[in-house]
Amino acid sequence: MLSTFVIIGVTALVTLFATLIFRNLATPERKLNYQLRELAVDDPTFERCMAHLLGPPLVGGNRVTTLLNGDEIFPAMLAAIRNARTNITFETYIYWSGKIGQEFVDALSERARSGIRVHVLLDWLGSNRMSAKELDELRQAGVEVERYRPLSWYSLSRMNSRTHRKILVVDGRIGFIGGVGIADQWSGHAQDADHWRDTHYRVEGPVVAHLQAAFTDNWLKTHANVLNHADYFPELKSVGDTWAQVFKSSPREGGDSARLMFLLSLAAARQRILIANSYFVPDDRTSEELITATRRGVRVEVIVPGSKIDTAITRRASRSQWGPLLAAGIEIHEYQPTMFHCKVMVIDDRWVSVGSANFDNRSFRLNDEANLNVMDRKFAEEQAIIFEQDKHVSRQVTYKEWQKRPWPEKIIENLAGLLRSQV
Repeated sequence: MLSTFVIIGVTALVTLFATLIFRNLATPERKLNYQLRELAVDDPTFERCMAHLLGPPLVGGNRVTTLLNGDEIFPAMLAAIRNARTNITFETYIYWSGKIGQEFVDALSERARSGIRVHVLLDWLGSNRMSAKELDELRQAGVEVERYRPLSWYSLSRMNSRTHRKILVVDGRIGFIGGVGIADQWSGHAQDADHWRDTHYRVEGPVVAHLQAAFTDNWLKTHANVLNHADYFPELKSVGDTWAQVFKSSPREGGDSARLMFLLSLAAARQRILIANSYFVPDDRTSEELITATRRGVRVEVIVPGSKIDTAITRRASRSQWGPLLAAGIEIHEYQPTMFHCKVMVIDDRWVSVGSANFDNRSFRLNDEANLNVMDRKFAEEQAIIFEQDKHVSRQVTYKEWQKRPWPEKIIENLAGLLRSQV
């Protein structure tokens, strides 16, 4: 009799565990095989579709400054924080203790003690290497700090729902967005394997209100304080000639919207597609769109991390999918000096998407993401030049080389490919 109860109990526990794992791994929406009309980037309908299908309309009058690696990124962000006059809103995925983390704690705390309203939203999982001491310092200084979607035994399904957004807005007038996390790995200038390669962007002009709205979107899921004061959304006048929008996505507001944004962009290409991405694991539909682009004469080039990568399984899963892409003539280059953490897409030297979204299922369907989409030839050409500089220190992988890789490597990569919806 006792053994029967034990069997029943173990069965119940296993069933509960399996249910929680399934809920964690399951994506929130059914994935559709979208059929797209191929609208060129210079077709006015393309811009209208991006505005009305996916996000706020593109607004003019902006200035976007490119910041390369920690030596340019962190000083610019910290200078903006230290010069804040009314408020600071800051959302990030990675926040780890270290020299850089302490610099941000000190700067944010000093502003809060000076009477500046400071709001910090940290992903619970991504900030798990941030010390309790640093959190206490922020809170004691008067910073409002929230942890996004913390886990408990009854909410394990939240594990797969993270905020991956990287947003900093100061006084509602200066914004930052891109791929950088707050950790020492991003310091320096990508000079060795311990200092990562990344790109971030300083933004001024009317589109900063889009960035503030993207921050507020998740802030209101954790805090009752609605940031509807004029200081958070001031009147923003034209400061440049760039047209842009901030596109945000999350499973709650249409799990496929980030994926659709990338698909629409790829379908609009007529000359070339440049993709620099740290986690390039496209699903079948996205791979199909890339291959279709090559068939209409578009040159497609991709830069991904090489062997120096923080998640080896992601690289394996990515490489398992390269065969059809390489066979179609798509160029894939592995960055050699250090971890490559950039997230940039350039279409026909005119349309650019930069921000937090990776080229993988996790960004397409699971994470909360935010990207800055820019329609500007000068800005696009600048990103293309940077792409070429990164390609110069990358190694191209040919289809023949990919086919001849050792069989143990093939087995490992094919097994990793089975998990590509989660990496």
